[in-house]
Amino acid sequence: MNYTKSYQERSKTNQCPVTSRLFQIIEQKQSNLCASIDVRSTKEFLELIEKLGPYICLVKTHIDIIDDFSYENTILPLIELSKKHNFLIFEDRKFADIGNTVKHQYVGGVYKIAEWADITNAHGVTGTGVVQGLKDGAKETTGNPRGLLMLAELSSKGSLAYGEYSAKTVEIAKTDKEFVMGFIAQNHMSGEDEGFDWVIMTPGVGLDDKGDNLGQQYRTVDEVVSTGTDVIIVGRGLFGKGRDPVEQGKRYKEAGWNAYLKRISK
Repeated sequence: MNYTKSYQERSKTNQCPVTSRLFQIIEQKQSNLCASIDVRSTKEFLELIEKLGPYICLVKTHIDIIDDFSYENTILPLIELSKKHNFLIFEDRKFADIGNTVKHQYVGGVYKIAEWADITNAHGVTGTGVVQGLKDGAKETTGNPRGLLMLAELSSKGSLAYGEYSAKTVEIAKTDKEFVMGFIAQNHMSGEDEGFDWVIMTPGVGLDDKGDNLGQQYRTVDEVVSTGTDVIIVGRGLFGKGRDPVEQGKRYKEAGWNAYLKRISK
């Protein structure tokens, strides 16, 4: 299985340029940690990323929740931080419309996501057009490689993304090897026999918490990495409830890397 190989091995053979770059960063920094920075002000957003930058391979944003958003003051400093600390940017937009609409949502509006986000994601509910629409938008906007994750499974209680829905989302992902890099999922996804080496990114990962009162459910780092997760997504575990982001960044970085070493040694 692909997930028993090292990130370095997989970076050399993967057909998606963004995946190859991500795996290289993970190896260089010995970190498979993605920081989910869901805060409401640009100041707090950038301060947290500055503190966590050395310990992560990826920042995940919900850019539309920032109350004082501006491209100049929010995005341009974010891009500089990504260069300074060597991480990629993932805008967790969860596109879910017809191809023509998502293309405009990705490229235009006030956020201009395609210009700065290395990675974004989409639901499979509208079919294969969502992939083509976003790919066309990326091509028209920037000369830099862009990657798409499909939402195959979610970490929230009562999620409808499982079973047949998940299986059909995998089939949609198979329509493009260069742009679709993998999945937001709770487990490894099949596809090796057809030449796919998916990236699996998993939210709902915690070393201390079991859940919240809004339906979030947490699994441990070892649990998710042992079943095929390549990148652990952590938010409140890094900076919530008075936690020190630097201390927690180091802690989750080490836990994620050790779980990965354990997985590939089997």
